[in-house]
Amino acid sequence: MSEQPRLLGGRYEVGDLIGRGGMAEVHRGIDTRLGRQVAIKMLRSDLARDASFLTRFRREAQSSAGLNHASIVAVYDSGEDHTVDATGQPQDVPFIVMEYVEGKTLREVLTRRGHLSTADSCRITEGILDALAYSHRMGIVHRDIKPANVMIGTDGSVKVMDFGIARAIADSNATMTQTQAVIGTAQYLSPEQAQGQTVDARSDLYSTGCLLYELLTGRTPFQGDTPVAIAYQHVGQEPPAPSTFEPAVPADLDAVVLHSLAKDRTARYQNAADFRADLQAVRLGRPISAVAAATLAGLGGAAGSLAGGAAATERISPLAAPPTEVYAVTTRSGGGAPSPAARPAPGSGDAGSTTTLPAVPPAKPPRRRGMWAWLTAAALVALVLLGWGVKAYVDHQANAASMVAVPDVTGQPRSTAQLKITQAGLVPVVTTENNKEVAADSVIRQDPQGATQVKKGSTVQLVVSAGPEAIVVPDLKGRTQAEAKAELERQGLTLGTVTEQNDTKQPKGTVVSSSPPAGQSVAPKGAVNLTVSSGKVTVPDLKGMSQNDAYNQLASTGLTPKSVFKQTSEAPDGTVIAQDQKPGAVLDSGATLTITVAQAAPPSPSPTPTSSGSPSPTPSSSH
Repeated sequence: MSEQPRLLGGRYEVGDLIGRGGMAEVHRGIDTRLGRQVAIKMLRSDLARDASFLTRFRREAQSSAGLNHASIVAVYDSGEDHTVDATGQPQDVPFIVMEYVEGKTLREVLTRRGHLSTADSCRITEGILDALAYSHRMGIVHRDIKPANVMIGTDGSVKVMDFGIARAIADSNATMTQTQAVIGTAQYLSPEQAQGQTVDARSDLYSTGCLLYELLTGRTPFQGDTPVAIAYQHVGQEPPAPSTFEPAVPADLDAVVLHSLAKDRTARYQNAADFRADLQAVRLGRPISAVAAATLAGLGGAAGSLAGGAAATERISPLAAPPTEVYAVTTRSGGGAPSPAARPAPGSGDAGSTTTLPAVPPAKPPRRRGMWAWLTAAALVALVLLGWGVKAYVDHQANAASMVAVPDVTGQPRSTAQLKITQAGLVPVVTTENNKEVAADSVIRQDPQGATQVKKGSTVQLVVSAGPEAIVVPDLKGRTQAEAKAELERQGLTLGTVTEQNDTKQPKGTVVSSSPPAGQSVAPKGAVNLTVSSGKVTVPDLKGMSQNDAYNQLASTGLTPKSVFKQTSEAPDGTVIAQDQKPGAVLDSGATLTITVAQAAPPSPSPTPTSSGSPSPTPSSSH
């Protein structure tokens, strides 16, 4: 007698188990009302009576339901299933209905491939940062970014999932003022998480940096026998550059990764958009931001020595062991290093202990000490010396090939100097100062000096003249018009014309750009013109696109997508057939635009034949 499928909320048919986490199980399912495949997350039945788990699971449903972005696994619905347990007592089991993504987790991809190319690593991380930029704007910090929480669709799309421990930034529970547990995954834990400090959006960016490091090299930046050992490294040890383990990683990408992994959160990327912009610059061969380049320069020799030490002991296959599972570290108020109370990584135990191995017996003295022994020893010494000589020669040649002469750009215009430095394979870092003898916007001095031999990818400090009394235009991007005016007046400049511009990345009334631009020198009392965001965006034409492409287009435009489905045979299944706002219409940034998506009509069920004289089987239900 066949078993009737379990039905949740009178609508969702529960199918095969496809995943299991610490507090929930995920099943493949069918939305019988819309005829589409979904994923259904249900709280484990053994935890359904625990009030803390119920509260946390319900919070997940509330947090995730407010996120609607092409790079975030969508949450369609939530509810509670009313069942009866084995003892006959009523039991409420909450569930969340989510978008079903056909593909693999990033963890599965890494396990199979070891590490990814530079281009793929940047593309995937850019998708993750798109999702985080949106969730951070919505006030949600993920807190557990790792490869297992990122899906790679069969079409190459990137989807961040599991906001199970995400909370609103404004939530009073987000600030840890008491002794409590820090929840995360050791290899991707930010220093502030490890110390029990306040967690904010920049903590997600650090975890994303750890993930990018693993995509590039096949290993996480810090490794240890226990979660506590790894957490201590996050707090107090600088990571080696990714190129230490994968020489194909360019210097600019080294700089971006190391900047994202700065211990002090104020010294790393301050938002996901800036992190993504630098990754895109690396992928397109453009210059990265000065702050990222300066991070690599600041680490300088320290990063190099760390890299050298690691290379001697850890140049292993990129197929490293999968990350330590989620753990809890008990911390005290006021921060500090993680307590040894942390649970060790699963499987670490005594697997590496040598206490149970038999003692190695002492070597027996040679029985013969004649001429042959001396000849053998001499031959071995000669071979060792020869090998050392060959290695020294090869290392010398390799070092010579990686060295370049610094161009002499003293007295040249800033743009020319930066171009020459970049063409030499070096990174220019510009600062300005007033100078009466050198023309404005020309190089006063440089460090290192021209003709100095340095390694490719090194930074060159350029000091540029701002003129005798010139004032450097401050960076006003992202400030309100009033804040920009106040800053200009503080600097001894005046506000010129203000022009509005539709911009998808800046809120209404904030500065998009200035003319002259930031960093350029102008005379005292000089006028600076501003372009500010109108807070408006133009509606694109989505008709004929796939639902996924339409979501991506709306997300990049700055609009929030919403779908309704209509059964029709006049358009391919899953394509957009209508939108509630005409193409070219102007809307507020962040406004919701509803698209109508074609859906194939479900096949008509075939009648079930019955044998005469035999009663029809009675379907049984299972809870």
